[in-house]
Amino acid sequence: MARRKIIPDTDVYAEIRRMIARDGERAVSFQTVARAIGLAAPTLVQRFGTREAMVHSALAAGWEALEAATDTAEADAPLNAKGAQAFLKALGADTPETADLSHLAADFRDPVLRERADRWRQRVETAIALRLGGGAKAQEAAALLFAAWQGQRLWQPAGGKGFRLKDAVKRLSG
Repeated sequence: MARRKIIPDTDVYAEIRRMIARDGERAVSFQTVARAIGLAAPTLVQRFGTREAMVHSALAAGWEALEAATDTAEADAPLNAKGAQAFLKALGADTPETADLSHLAADFRDPVLRERADRWRQRVETAIALRLGGGAKAQEAAALLFAAWQGQRLWQPAGGKGFRLKDAVKRLSG
């Protein structure tokens, strides 16, 4: 009798997100994931049912990890402008929880993932605004900082930093 292989969902999800980051969502199939993690494709079919459910589960697990990292970053960042910078830096750190940030909303056609991304963005903007003193001006500055930070994260792999987060926080909070 062949030995049963048990690979935790977290490992499967991590591999799916790596594949999306490296080659795009179209690279993900039962066969490619099975080959990458050493399981039989039918095992993945039994576990997830459809390719879409498998991808959705992997992205949802990524959101859960990012939300936990956001909890930690929020708790650790002081309530001042330097705290806003520290908060974004923690979320931008190259950790497994935050590395997927640009790929978690890979398919905005999925209303559940789109809503989750929007809630997270609002949460991050609120946390930044709180560190910038609260109020309408701080909320506007937080929205601008979030957009600039996301743009920076998007373009960094292409070869440039663009601006220093510290300078943007100073300019928008002063």
